[in-house]
Amino acid sequence: MRVALVNPPWDYRNSIYFGCRAPHLPLELAYAAALLTRAGHRPLIVDAHLEGLSAAAAADRVAAFAPAMTVIATAPTYLFWRCAPPELRVPRAFLDALGGRGGRTVAVGPHGSATPRPTLTKLGCDIAVRGECEEIVARLAEAGDLTGAPLAQVPAIAFRDGVDVVVTGPPHAGRFTDLPALRWPEAWIARCRHHHHRFDAEAMGPGAEVEASRGCPYACSFCAKIDFRDKYRRRDLGLLLEEIDGLIVQGATYLYFIDEIFLPQKPLLEALTARRVQFGIQTRIDLWKPDMLELLGGAGCVSIEAGVESLTEAGRAKLDKNCRASTDDLAERLIHARRSVPFVQANLIAVAGDDPALVAAWRDHLRGQGVWANDPVPLYPYPSSPDYRRLWGEPDDVAWERAHAHYLGQFERFSDIQEERPLPLPTLEVACGCP
Repeated sequence: MRVALVNPPWDYRNSIYFGCRAPHLPLELAYAAALLTRAGHRPLIVDAHLEGLSAAAAADRVAAFAPAMTVIATAPTYLFWRCAPPELRVPRAFLDALGGRGGRTVAVGPHGSATPRPTLTKLGCDIAVRGECEEIVARLAEAGDLTGAPLAQVPAIAFRDGVDVVVTGPPHAGRFTDLPALRWPEAWIARCRHHHHRFDAEAMGPGAEVEASRGCPYACSFCAKIDFRDKYRRRDLGLLLEEIDGLIVQGATYLYFIDEIFLPQKPLLEALTARRVQFGIQTRIDLWKPDMLELLGGAGCVSIEAGVESLTEAGRAKLDKNCRASTDDLAERLIHARRSVPFVQANLIAVAGDDPALVAAWRDHLRGQGVWANDPVPLYPYPSSPDYRRLWGEPDDVAWERAHAHYLGQFERFSDIQEERPLPLPTLEVACGCP
């Protein structure tokens, strides 16, 4: 079967989107392509965002391939499934441009994972995959052109059967550990000039994203991962290093590990020490001891994004951080990390009860030691976060609209990267024809 896998040309105007706006490698689509190839299918990845294609140009390329199935991502790469643009206008615009020329249409991403029915309605697609998508996309290809009851045997999907929507089960968590080493087109790597979350130096050479682990053993209230990428798994080191070595051969000088939480892994860090590549991570600083922080820096880490969130024990407890370190301990470890890692950031979020004067003083102290601490940002209650479910229960068909209206109603000021005031979700999604 011919299967097209599409990352649309993302447009973030008037969106609440918190993530990086530069193109990133579409890891979920590449994993799916690797599994499809292994099973004897013929995949084609079209990354309109990375390649600078319009929706129409991307649709024409897909149509020329004449696929039996077209997969469309509703978030810009796995890295941003936890902070995806709530609106579905961009994937819908691509599907409109495709105009039925791509065979069966399948949506993958956090939207269909948490709210399958409205995702099918807004996109007008045939199927929505729930959860991690690469194994399910391969299952759909194996299933061929099945409909109705036979299609219902494929797990973790939602599809229309007449006027009804059939949901075949909960979101899927893949095996992950043995996913094959990814291979990327030379031209794509050459275009990847962005070094994600790197601020210590100008990007020299291509950057790339890789994944050493998936999921997180913690359940912080603000983290949108319940319906996907929840269970913690570690990738086979040999396969990971094979992928990294391939990227280095292609000229990559910087890697960003998209892991929800990059935990101390001595064998991986020792292996990276022997390779001439720099990298960035996101982690919890309270899980790192001084000797491992020194090994991390020696292995080539040049960027740490460390989740601190609140500066009080009560605030961290409110966020279910399960953090045993004191605020002073966290500051000490961040400063220690900065001795060997050029850029270290302490992530802060706006928590009710945190004293603004305390926050300002703590930020000034860290910045005096070379550690960046951001101005606390407001929380968006994504439908896949515990915060959403505490407020309103399980997500329903208007979960994204509810979360969006709540967020816009709470805050007059948003994050630093949101230069334009976010618009209401129905306004952003008017092209989806939603009620």
